[in-house]
Amino acid sequence: MTIEEVNASVPDIVNKFSTNVKNIYNLGARSFWILNTGPIGCLPYILANFQSAQRDSYGCAKPYNDVAQYFNHKLKEGIVQLRKDLPLAAITHVDVYSVKYSLFSKPKEYGFELPLVAYCGYGDIYNYGSSGCGETITINGNQIFVGSCERPSIRGNWDGIHYTEAANKFIFDQISTGFFLDLPTPLKMACHNI
Repeated sequence: MTIEEVNASVPDIVNKFSTNVKNIYNLGARSFWILNTGPIGCLPYILANFQSAQRDSYGCAKPYNDVAQYFNHKLKEGIVQLRKDLPLAAITHVDVYSVKYSLFSKPKEYGFELPLVAYCGYGDIYNYGSSGCGETITINGNQIFVGSCERPSIRGNWDGIHYTEAANKFIFDQISTGFFLDLPTPLKMACHNI
């Protein structure tokens, strides 16, 4: 699919998501945490497979992050409508994109290094290739075990797609401050608006 085709599908995806939230609400759910999508253009998987994509100032694939931001914008509109349609629900919108993007835009500030490089992998400059973590590959007749690097606490991406434990802890810590939440009630009361 092209970027344009993906963007054209976003409203339908958000509408289906909203329908699912309403269905769950009709089954009795009243508290929802809805997370937007992260900066997919910063994942080593995307960077390695779409090398011709325009890069932003941090090295992330700009068109892919633009798609993520468009999705997040439409999702936010959907959440606003859900709050109107389901007034008895406590709906919290979590801005995961901003938290995760800070790992790429200010990695040293948060104690991370090489944010665009997979921690466990083998391959190009993004340490992401045809061989994944835990596999054995043959290079020039030598077998090489594809394992992790040293110092996992300073790396943000595990395998080109998933974040490391250290990055996930950072993300959780940031979200739990309440700063990246859009909710109609204070964080301490988010589950009590029933």
